[in-house]
Amino acid sequence: MNAAPHQARKRFGQNFLTDHGVIDAIVRAIAPRAGENMVEIGPGLAAMTQPLVERLGRLTVVELDRDLAARLRQHAQLTVVEADVLKVDFAQFGESLRIVGNLPYNISSPILFHLLPYADRVIDQHFMLQKEVVLRMAAQPGGGDYGRLSVMLQWRYDVEWLFDVSPEAFDPPPRVTSAIVRMTPLRSPAALDVAMLEELVQVAFSQRRKLLRHSLGRWLEARAFGGTFDLQRRAEEVPVQEYLALAQNLKAAPTV
Repeated sequence: MNAAPHQARKRFGQNFLTDHGVIDAIVRAIAPRAGENMVEIGPGLAAMTQPLVERLGRLTVVELDRDLAARLRQHAQLTVVEADVLKVDFAQFGESLRIVGNLPYNISSPILFHLLPYADRVIDQHFMLQKEVVLRMAAQPGGGDYGRLSVMLQWRYDVEWLFDVSPEAFDPPPRVTSAIVRMTPLRSPAALDVAMLEELVQVAFSQRRKLLRHSLGRWLEARAFGGTFDLQRRAEEVPVQEYLALAQNLKAAPTV
């Protein structure tokens, strides 16, 4: 692929992966096989795109940068979607999707939430993210990393931190350590109202230093919740399964 110089654009959060050892490790972790239906988000200068398409035969890429999209279109084996990933309907790519990418760190969480509704179409997702975000995604109850992102993603995925990537692996180098994460959709996730779970978790962690009776307790009262839930805990002490069970037992707030 064309490797002519390209100036990284800060507004797109561009940090291009250049370390071939790291690229090889990521591709091994993804383990692409010929004919698989894969979409790469933010291919950039095609550091991962090239070895992926060599193994797959064909690859769909989503790229916002107009200049990079034009460069990528020169490769006959790529289907290039020039768009903001947050506006892309991933249903258009069919079933049995494998999604990969070095996600822009400034919008990584919104991308992860945008992909949630498509999880039933996905086999797995492998992303490069800021390590801090990966730790929050995979966090277990009881620590400061555990929060809204942990609960929402673990409701739908098995989240696995794979390995770290140092800033020196990029050009320009970011100011943070990165990490590779694998997200495998759960085939039998808890059936619930996603909007209800999202609101519940948002309220619970809105005052994470206080006991839940100060935040979630009042929210539950407004919904005339007649069940039992231990509110003498902080939000970070409640396991994912308890949040899911509570969401399943809740009904919409009564109208006035």
